[in-house]
Amino acid sequence: MALVRRAAAQIAEDQPSGDLVDGQERWVADLASADASIRRRAAHDLSQMPDAVPMLCAHLANERSLSVRSIILTGLIVNKSPAVVTGLLPFLGSEDANLRNGAIEALQHMPDEVAPHVVSMLADEDSDVRIFAVNVLAALPHPMVPEWLLQVVLHDPHVNVCAAAQDALVEAGEPDVIPALEALADRFPGVAFIQFAVDAAIRRIRGG
Repeated sequence: MALVRRAAAQIAEDQPSGDLVDGQERWVADLASADASIRRRAAHDLSQMPDAVPMLCAHLANERSLSVRSIILTGLIVNKSPAVVTGLLPFLGSEDANLRNGAIEALQHMPDEVAPHVVSMLADEDSDVRIFAVNVLAALPHPMVPEWLLQVVLHDPHVNVCAAAQDALVEAGEPDVIPALEALADRFPGVAFIQFAVDAAIRRIRGG
């Protein structure tokens, strides 16, 4: 979602072109237009209005144009808030990889807003959603990230979730995670790729 990063400064600098209440009917109609350029303009205008967050999140679920999605996601980053996080979290379970990855990238810009949701994200009954939650944490600038990842490595029952968390945790390179990595290998003794990954991670941390 490189377009998200490139467009962010422009939306932040632009001035709102109208009032949400006064223009809502027009923007709703424009977001439903068959013309992507009209939808893109409507998304751009709405992206300058924090009150439009629910409308943008609802439209994002159905938008197929990557450029319109990018404008919406950029606007949500600019207007980051608990409401934005609530609107984006369902997309971690999306079958659309581009939409899911866009949501992950956007959430990574909202550490303080994401933090209250981390425990529930990592407890989702769908192991794939938990993996994508770990992906959010992997680049989330929050001081609790190592501890959150450590808890996944120590306690998550799914090997693929643990593997994702281990990869993210090792990026920190702190020697104090070695006991947790060894415990992970013990929890999945018959899984060859975990044994290999743990051995490689420990060697890397120790500088070997």
